[in-house]
Amino acid sequence: MDLLDQIKKTIDSHSMLSREGGNGVLIGLSGGADSACLTVVLPRLKDEYGLELHAVYIDHGLRPDETPGEAAFAKNLCQSLGVEFHIEKIDVIPFAKKEGLGKQEAARELRYKAFDSWLTRLGLAKIAVAHNADDQAETFLMRFLRGAGPKGLSAIPPVRGKIIRPLIETPRVEIEEFLGREEIGYITDPSNLKEDYLRNRIRLSVVPVLKEINPSFVLAATRTANVLAEEERYFESIVLKTIMRLLHNKADGEVEFFLSPLESLDIVILRRVLRKMLDITAGLRGVEFTHIEDIIKLVKKGAPGDRINLPHGVRAIKKYSTFLITTKVPSRVEPATMEGPGELEVPGTGKIIKVYYAEKGFQPGEPKKMYLFDADRVSFPLVIRARQDGDFFCPAGLAGSRKKLQDFFVDEKTPRDQRDAVPLIISGGDIILVCGMRADERFKPTDETRRLLVIECRD
Repeated sequence: MDLLDQIKKTIDSHSMLSREGGNGVLIGLSGGADSACLTVVLPRLKDEYGLELHAVYIDHGLRPDETPGEAAFAKNLCQSLGVEFHIEKIDVIPFAKKEGLGKQEAARELRYKAFDSWLTRLGLAKIAVAHNADDQAETFLMRFLRGAGPKGLSAIPPVRGKIIRPLIETPRVEIEEFLGREEIGYITDPSNLKEDYLRNRIRLSVVPVLKEINPSFVLAATRTANVLAEEERYFESIVLKTIMRLLHNKADGEVEFFLSPLESLDIVILRRVLRKMLDITAGLRGVEFTHIEDIIKLVKKGAPGDRINLPHGVRAIKKYSTFLITTKVPSRVEPATMEGPGELEVPGTGKIIKVYYAEKGFQPGEPKKMYLFDADRVSFPLVIRARQDGDFFCPAGLAGSRKKLQDFFVDEKTPRDQRDAVPLIISGGDIILVCGMRADERFKPTDETRRLLVIECRD
């Protein structure tokens, strides 16, 4: 099978392009052998797939001496093939520092953002990038060395959203042989010849040894990655059905599942459900197999209120009956004072506290939002603050028994990361109200009460 037929087989087997036509494709062109091959091959498939072709060269700002020559080569290649050419400059180093990323990861993220921007600008449907079978094998080895699970070992997907990889099943040696026969030049990135990065070390030192053991190593690794990818697609349908059954709540930046059925999941499904939870919440950047295993330990063995911190500000929290993955920063009540009746937005939480007098006989409309006190027992100013070590009060309904606030929160199953967001209202040094939860028995109205003080707590 010649190279063109191999690429068409890959395109068709992974449904990369429609044979009905109307395929607008943007080629990511670096000038290297792989992207040069892709740029040469796709125009030859133009009529067969109804292609509208554009190419973009991304200047990463990392190799100023080589970039002009690469860009000129890419432009000339496109002109010779009748492919519209574009160029985009991105600033990798400032972005990497800002986001705390490695140079390669930052370059990749900005590169794909640039691709997506050009796709929208030109009204195209697909981004074609030139990963080949050797890239697939190298990625498989990199992830294997890092202890990845089946999802990671499935390596580079042939199709991911708008991104297609027509060369993903074509070995690098066949690409270079094709370019040689066609007398088409290409640019060799000198950084690819240095063992500064793990991928380069694997390409230059490890893969040659493996090819001595098995000359078909690249195709064997690619085949294994494909099998794992197919099995992951099967598991994905099971995972999505499981998530629908477990889902308790989903909001921006967080997802919450019922704990009991989550704990009972088979480990094979649980790993995938947790991975999907992270993906839904904040993406999988920086997430490794060990992070998933740590979350599993939390689900299975953690106590209510236990949590672990994950990359990029993500937290996994085991509650009493649910399990939460969130990127939200816990809110905390900032101190405030009310000199008399009135209304206050509690700093740090956005909750509203309203205080006013009422005649005896007044009936509150909403329990846990409206609380009645003997006005003569409460003195101003009222202090609103978060909990402090050693806090205690006498919860209403406990016949005046004193209780540590910490124990009260535990008994009420208030998650640890929500306790600092509960406003406490203090009068004369005593907690008279834990907002939204319980008033203090010592300040409630009695038969002798002459006038009521009403405190409303609302979100």
